[in-house]
Amino acid sequence: MSNIHLTIFSLLAFTLAVFQIWSVVWGKLNPMNQMAIHLAFILGLTFLTYSYSKGSGLTRPTIIDYISAILAFAAGIYFTIHAERFAVRIPIMEPLTNFDIFFGLVFVLLSIEAARRTIGYPIIVIVFIGIGYALWGHRFEGLMWHRAFSPVDVLDELAFSFNGLWGSPISVAASFVFMFMLFGAFLNKAGAGEFFFNLSTAVAGRTKGGAAKVAVLASALFGSISGSPTANVVTTGSFTIPVSKKTGYKPSFAAAVEAAASTGGSILPPIMGSSAFLMAAVTQMPYGSIVIAAIIPGILYYASLLTMVHFEALRLDLPRAAKEDIPKLSTVLREGWFYFIPLVVLVFFLIQGYSASRTGFYGIISIVIVSWFRKKTRMGLRDIASAMVNGVKSAIPVSTACAAAGLVIAGIMSTGLGGKLTSIVLGLTEGMLFPTLILVMLICIILGMGMPVAAAYILTAMLAAPALIELGISTMSAHLFIVYFSIFSAITPPVAVAAFAAAGISGSNPNRVGLEAVRLGLVGFIVPFMFVFEPSLLMDGAPGEIIISILTALIGVIILAAGVIGWLISKATIVERVALIAGGLLTIYPGLLSDGIGVMLILSILFIQRSREIKMIKNDDRKPMEKGRLKGTDSIGVES
Repeated sequence: MSNIHLTIFSLLAFTLAVFQIWSVVWGKLNPMNQMAIHLAFILGLTFLTYSYSKGSGLTRPTIIDYISAILAFAAGIYFTIHAERFAVRIPIMEPLTNFDIFFGLVFVLLSIEAARRTIGYPIIVIVFIGIGYALWGHRFEGLMWHRAFSPVDVLDELAFSFNGLWGSPISVAASFVFMFMLFGAFLNKAGAGEFFFNLSTAVAGRTKGGAAKVAVLASALFGSISGSPTANVVTTGSFTIPVSKKTGYKPSFAAAVEAAASTGGSILPPIMGSSAFLMAAVTQMPYGSIVIAAIIPGILYYASLLTMVHFEALRLDLPRAAKEDIPKLSTVLREGWFYFIPLVVLVFFLIQGYSASRTGFYGIISIVIVSWFRKKTRMGLRDIASAMVNGVKSAIPVSTACAAAGLVIAGIMSTGLGGKLTSIVLGLTEGMLFPTLILVMLICIILGMGMPVAAAYILTAMLAAPALIELGISTMSAHLFIVYFSIFSAITPPVAVAAFAAAGISGSNPNRVGLEAVRLGLVGFIVPFMFVFEPSLLMDGAPGEIIISILTALIGVIILAAGVIGWLISKATIVERVALIAGGLLTIYPGLLSDGIGVMLILSILFIQRSREIKMIKNDDRKPMEKGRLKGTDSIGVES
């Protein structure tokens, strides 16, 4: 971008950030007013930033881009002026004016094009399926039939109802999701990213294969705040992937570790990349309850990932990092301990019952204050403005995806398909729990491909959660199940956005990185099934039951990691790997019988590998003596 275009973009982005903060903290706007202004700015900024095609790059916007941006702002002004009327009118029952139709169509078409530019074609295909079903679904027979809608009726549902553009997806994007994007941008601008990286290095850098462990810890810490697996990969991966490659890990493995760790940040409490706040908004459950429930699953995932990295380092016999290259933990904490204060502020105000949006604002204020603790990190007015612009940049793809998700939801809800989906899903699986879980998992992964976590979760929660709850699964388990698979679609081929970003940094094949990331993140695909069948993993149950479930699950994921990598205390044979994977899965599965069989398998492999290792040591001890006898020496090496 040239300087003038960059200046225009920065001024508009800064204006949006100021408006968002004002509307959250002091303003008392009609919800449609707030959402219309937010969407108008986001669409305008999209056309000034993202080119028509990826091949043309992010260069100077064309005249068409500027016209599109102006139309977006015009539609925003029109909807703001008429927000009161739109908020109280009954869609379809009350006619639309010609201006209503024109500006409604502008918002719908520009939202679709903005989502195409920022997210890609997968979400656009889903949008057109939803709209197409609303237009022509009356031609179906049986359960899929609905009453006929005219094109104007469909536009009414898309652009003027609270099921469409102004539904829950854009509502959460325009409120607390945006505020936490700003929070992450401020934290990064204040130097927290460097601190978390140094902290991870100080904790894990001295261990065998420590570079990849640093990647896991740094990506977990940063990913929990950023909420974007791709942004996390680009931010932390630019440091961790080259270092992991230099240590001795294969490029595809180094990239996969970063992709899997960055993706998992969105399931790690207390921030969970805004997933906890999304769940709280959709389910009306307390934020604190969601965070507590998500602690053990998050720990199990990262315990598995760290274990896999460790076993891979043992298998490759990688060297430890030089002591002088590793910072002292005490030094790192002394220089950056204050970066934990904004996280404590967030948790404190959320537990006190403050809204997520207002809490995000208080968190931003605390970041600015703590940045003044050291001269090097001190944020001035220029830094604050830059952080606000960066926060808006990161929010653009989230908001455009949420707008597109709202269009899909409009097509589903207006036709009654939302209520029928539970019957359809349960009919396909004949009401059996495990097949239903598998089907919901596939729906989440497919709908989540290439989409930000916020949009993917809200869309799949509207579609899939009722079917799970119908089978007796708790609301907490059902929605966390959907959160997990909406998130892990980021590393699931063929549209594995986090894996593609990591592959670009490592210079390896994206599909290979995606498959490797799925292998490393395997526990992330198993954990949701674990807590559905064993609610005690969500801290739901008696203390003794919770402790036993945690211990057996922890043993299970570690042994499963050993089987996947092919190393426990020594290299595992194919049979031993199968036995380790089986033992890990059986130990993970709830029940004393399965735990007992799993432990027996694990102990058997431990005994076999230990015996083989002892035998090898004895053989190595004998070899010098045998060589001596061949040369005509006695047992102590003295010539006869």
